[in-house]
Amino acid sequence: MEYYLAAPLVALVLGFVLTPWVRTLAIKVGALDYPDQRKVHNGTMPRMGGLAVYLAFVLAVLLFRELTTQVLGLLAGATVILLLGIADDIRGLSARVKLAGQILAALVIVQFGIQVHYITNPLNGDIFILGFLSIPLTVFWIVAVTNAVNLIDGLDGLAGGVACIAALTMATVAWTQFGMSGMPEMIMLALTLVAAVIGFLRYNFHPARIFLGDTGSMFLGFTLSVLAIMSLTKSATAVSVIIPLVILGVPLLDTFFAILRRCHEHRPIMQPDKKHLHHQLMAMGLNHRQTVLAIYALSAFLGFNAVVINLITNDQALVLLVILAGVVIYLADRVGVLGRSRRTGCDIPEEYKQRSTKM
Repeated sequence: MEYYLAAPLVALVLGFVLTPWVRTLAIKVGALDYPDQRKVHNGTMPRMGGLAVYLAFVLAVLLFRELTTQVLGLLAGATVILLLGIADDIRGLSARVKLAGQILAALVIVQFGIQVHYITNPLNGDIFILGFLSIPLTVFWIVAVTNAVNLIDGLDGLAGGVACIAALTMATVAWTQFGMSGMPEMIMLALTLVAAVIGFLRYNFHPARIFLGDTGSMFLGFTLSVLAIMSLTKSATAVSVIIPLVILGVPLLDTFFAILRRCHEHRPIMQPDKKHLHHQLMAMGLNHRQTVLAIYALSAFLGFNAVVINLITNDQALVLLVILAGVVIYLADRVGVLGRSRRTGCDIPEEYKQRSTKM
């Protein structure tokens, strides 16, 4: 038991200890987040906090986990995405450059044999060997999840907390599928990531003293996408292809609805707006913490359903998925993320329009 707890415990302590140092470093190198019309905070804040999460996670893994080919691949790809995020937090990068960097990081993962080699048909359980489509589908999945988590990083503690819930759910599903003897590597990596983020959240939860920045949000999204490939998508069960989508439902659906919304409004899909889930919940009257906790609850609800889907029969799982999809679409429309705001203009109340101004 001590062996299994060592890496998460060290990651927790390192995340807590390293974050103040990273905050000071971010201020020195100019990795600062300035307020603008779309953002929810109104004061200059240090970002690049993801460096603390990365260091806590990587150091704990290097000290206590076996460095298999897949673990080395994860660390190599995560390092590429971290450097990309640091550059963006300090200097700012164009969307094309960031996309190219994300693809490069995904291709690094592929070189270490981490790929989606097959998927299962949730209707009948047939296995489809992807062949030459394996690499592009793997790259698409990694890039999509990386950007989805990046997009929800709009409130103090939001992306970190959602990532924690997703990683815990992945570990739980992997344990129910394979047990500790069959998939200990992925489970322990997920728990180590959770611990590193929790150590950081002490300084990131509202009112935050440091933001994740693209350094952190892209690292978390990238790592979650790779962990999903390492475990959940390797299962031959009929619903295995659906489970990662449910676990990462909050960031993926928020991104998907944003694309639909912008297409419907005839705007570029890369053009930012203030109709994401957290914007709309605050527009409905929730304060900063209430909004974050509400999204945590939604993530936990989806995570619980992912675990249930893994435990029931295929037919029961498909029924549950249909019901879940209907509930999600109804709630998305009611909240306004599909484009119909519950408040004109989706204005955020001024009393909640701040994270922290403390340097």
